[in-house]
Amino acid sequence: MPSALFVVSEHGYWGEECIEPLTTLTDAGVDVTVATPSGEKPVVDERSVDPEEVGEETAAHVVEVHETDERLNDPTPIARTDAADYDAVVFPGGHGTAWDVNQDSDARRLLRDAVESDSEKALVVCHAVGILAFTRDSDGGFLAAGRSVTGFPNAWEEGIVDEDDLMPDGRKLPYWVEDEVKAVGAEWDAELDADTSVTVDGDLITARGPPSSAAAARTLLEELGVESPA
Repeated sequence: MPSALFVVSEHGYWGEECIEPLTTLTDAGVDVTVATPSGEKPVVDERSVDPEEVGEETAAHVVEVHETDERLNDPTPIARTDAADYDAVVFPGGHGTAWDVNQDSDARRLLRDAVESDSEKALVVCHAVGILAFTRDSDGGFLAAGRSVTGFPNAWEEGIVDEDDLMPDGRKLPYWVEDEVKAVGAEWDAELDADTSVTVDGDLITARGPPSSAAAARTLLEELGVESPA
C-alpha cells in the first residue's frame, strides 16, 4: 500500500488544500499520516470554513473532517518523521505555513529528501510553496533553482492584505510567496489565465491554490502510479 505524510500548519491551514488531497488519497487506498511542527493538532484557517468565502458544502465538509479525522486530531511531530518512510510528502497550504511549516528545518529536510530521492514525491500547495524559498539541496544550493513551479501569486495576495501587508486577522504577512520563490531562481508560472495550475518538475509537484487542490491530488496519484477514485 502506498503511503503519504501530510505536513500541516498549526497556525492555519487552508481547509480545501488539506482535506481534498487527504480524502482523495485515502479513498485511493493511500495510507496517510499527519504531522505538525510540534505534534499539536493543526489549526484550520477560519476563512477557509466560512460558507460565504468557500460555499456551504465545502465549509461543512472541511469542518467535519477536521473535527473527526483521527489523523488530524493526533498528529506526530515532524522531527520524528523521515521522508524515506513514505512514498510522498504533502504540504497543504494556507497563510499559516508562513509562520511555521515554511520556516521549520525538519519540514525543509522532508521536502529536500523527498525531491532528491529516486523513489519519493513531494506535493506542495499554495502558500506552502514558500518553503522553496528557504530549502537548500544537499550541495547547499536552493532546491527550487531552475525548477518550474506554481504557487500562490502576488495578484491574489494583493486582494487579501492591506497596504501594510496586514491580513484580515491583523497579522503581518512576513513575505509574499511569489517574490521569495522567484528570488531563489525558480521558474515561476502561476498560469493566472487557467482555472487550475499544477506543475510537475521531476519529483516536485506544486499547485497554485484552493481551486487546484483536486487536480493536485489526482496528479500526485498519477505520479505514484495509483488509480484515482471514481
